[in-house]
Amino acid sequence: MINAVNRRIDRWKTAAGRATAVPFLIRCGIALAGLLTVGVAWPAELLSSPRIMLPVLAVVFWPAAAPRGRGGTAIALTAIAGWLIDTAGYGSPVELWRVLALATVLYLGHTLTALAAVLPYDAMVNFDVPALWLGRALLVVLLAAVVIILALGLTADLGGEAFQLATLVGLVAATAVTMVLARMARRE
Repeated sequence: MINAVNRRIDRWKTAAGRATAVPFLIRCGIALAGLLTVGVAWPAELLSSPRIMLPVLAVVFWPAAAPRGRGGTAIALTAIAGWLIDTAGYGSPVELWRVLALATVLYLGHTLTALAAVLPYDAMVNFDVPALWLGRALLVVLLAAVVIILALGLTADLGGEAFQLATLVGLVAATAVTMVLARMARRE
């Protein structure tokens, strides 16, 4: 067992010695997005408790260390748990800026994790690659925020049965798009 641990430590030393700047910066971006996610989602009272935050921080740095694993899902579930604790347990109000900020950092962390998962730690990559990747991600976030704000504005105008009908049509459309995308993915 000790030999296996020593071999793993030697592999980590080799990987750290061969790492290049761009993949390392992408992984730092994943860690930063995770920290911001926890900062937005979790209550401030729990952020100062080491007993609670040490496991949360381990989950935050997991996708940065191993982006091909389940770390991205773990940080999303941790953020959801923190959000529920903050809003339901501590009674914090649900505010639009917090919802948009949480969605933004979760999406940026997710997309950076996807990039890091396909990018070897020792790859020689031009800085344009992550810049364009983040540019597209920020465009998606901006467009989603605009659509969310417009939809919230419409909910004030719509009420009762019309709002329920619009919700059902939206759910049917989302399900249809998911089914089409799944069928297209299987075909390739």
